[in-house]
Amino acid sequence: MAVSVRGLYFVITLFLGSIFGSVFMLAPVLPLMLLSPALYRWITDRLVATWLTLPVSLLELVFGVKVVITGDGFIPSERSVIIMNHRTRLDWMFLWCCLLRYSYLRLEKICLQAALKAVPGFGWAMQVACFIFIQRRWENDKKHMGNMLDYFCDIKEPLQLLLFPEGTDLTENTRAKSDAFAVQHKLPKFEYVLHPRSTGFTFIVDRLRKGGNLDAVHDITVAYPKNIPQTERHLILGLFPREIHFHVRRYPVASLPTASSDLESWCRDRWAEKEIRLRDFYSAQPRGFDREGVARVPPCKSELRVSLIKAASLLYWTSFIAFCFTGLWLWAPFRLYFLVMVGVFMAQQKLFGGVELLELACHRYWKSTAANKGEKSKVLDAKMQ
Repeated sequence: MAVSVRGLYFVITLFLGSIFGSVFMLAPVLPLMLLSPALYRWITDRLVATWLTLPVSLLELVFGVKVVITGDGFIPSERSVIIMNHRTRLDWMFLWCCLLRYSYLRLEKICLQAALKAVPGFGWAMQVACFIFIQRRWENDKKHMGNMLDYFCDIKEPLQLLLFPEGTDLTENTRAKSDAFAVQHKLPKFEYVLHPRSTGFTFIVDRLRKGGNLDAVHDITVAYPKNIPQTERHLILGLFPREIHFHVRRYPVASLPTASSDLESWCRDRWAEKEIRLRDFYSAQPRGFDREGVARVPPCKSELRVSLIKAASLLYWTSFIAFCFTGLWLWAPFRLYFLVMVGVFMAQQKLFGGVELLELACHRYWKSTAANKGEKSKVLDAKMQ
């Protein structure tokens, strides 16, 4: 199939926005990390959120993708873990269309493969956003994930952490592996989802719950009734989804099991429900998730406000990219700064492993400093008494 002009425009715009945004919007804030990691996180979350509106704007305004959301919805600003079936490699990006309406994009963090942090532009922005990168080796991932979750609990920054318990997207190959897993553990075979691996999910819920940083779990089922773009290559070919359907179920943290084994069973039950829900979705006409009659929580933003945000995002990022190209063409200091910061992003990853690890190190330093001051203060108070 031939490369699509529309697809190239989409991918190139996102890439340029990510690389220029990393260098000219996020990099100037990096020194603040050394002084106050919590304030740095507050600012960068909002800067990154401006870029997250760009794919939504392109998908809906430029390419006419229709988004349908049913179910319980979100309560704005609540702290949650989002679990979703992984139908394509692009589900995480399409979810922003839902979160723009029902939540705040600045809250979202994603658990994703560590290899992605090396991608220029996109990877740098995800590091600054403090996404949780995993290597799929639980011995290593458990410690890193615990450190990241404890950090969010320490700074009292609300988050909505997106996790794909299936671990990978649905393809013929991954379905075959899921079927083999089902046979091995005497479970039913699934057609529309993969069997979830719930170790990471139970660990995250338990850690956030103990840290007082979890209000609910949002179980989201995503489906594409017309045209499923499985990979980034399909976008380059111009094969955008015509519709994206999200069905949201909200489970307050008080309703979740406390024992890890029970929580694992709870997660498996949700995936069994997804299989039934998706079978019904793809077999029924018209296709949709709205036949259950579940009460829907109104979105926190009106469609007028969402439309204004999308228009402003498209205007801003188009102008910003044009300005950056003009600066690189006309001003030598602009070019020098760009090259230096590209070098900084690449060097810090090789030396320290990523911006998010530097942020954790700064937090530990200030936390230990505060603890030492507290101990000295107690000693002085004791001597004075």
